[in-house]
Amino acid sequence: MTPQADERKRTGAIFLDRDGVICENRPDYVKNWAEFRFLPGAKEGLALLKRLGLPIVVVSNQSAINRGFTSADAVNDIHRRMLDEVRTAGGRIDRVLYCPHRPDEACSCRKPRPGLLLQAARELNLDLCHSYLVGDAATDLLAGHSVGCQTMLVLTGRGLRQLWPTIHVVPGRFTIVRSLLDAARHIRTLEGGVTRQTIFSPPSVIGYVDSL
Repeated sequence: MTPQADERKRTGAIFLDRDGVICENRPDYVKNWAEFRFLPGAKEGLALLKRLGLPIVVVSNQSAINRGFTSADAVNDIHRRMLDEVRTAGGRIDRVLYCPHRPDEACSCRKPRPGLLLQAARELNLDLCHSYLVGDAATDLLAGHSVGCQTMLVLTGRGLRQLWPTIHVVPGRFTIVRSLLDAARHIRTLEGGVTRQTIFSPPSVIGYVDSL
């Protein structure tokens, strides 16, 4: 197979943080399924994203594992149950990748480093420059920006608290949306051919921000 033919097979993807985008954040971490709560509109957003036909990949920092607050088995159980509920609601998640490391372990997979995105790109033959990343923190957007994704900050989870830091540390342009459902609506619009010069499109999109 020629390099050109292989390149034509590559596709963009939709990357989603988990806590604060799909489920509620907890100050003591989501340690088991009993503590997992879908955010309002998250299932509907995932159902809408499914209809776009792009791979949907969750990329999540889960340092609670190496901090000793939970186990890899418990986190994997959360993800199995999460995927089951998403499918039942008409949505789809194609892959869940997570980093179990603490910040002091200086791994390559903990966001803001892009290791999880690069892993997904290798495994799924993705074009990161034609992909989207939705997160609720500056670290999420920095990871996406570093590999060329279009990035979106949701105001659920830590998003409101992270808005000002994100403006100051994320280079380039990102989009602010209220929730995963609004992010899905905006991605649908972009995939339908609307250019990024559209600055406001309420109620789904609050606006674009060029960081300082």
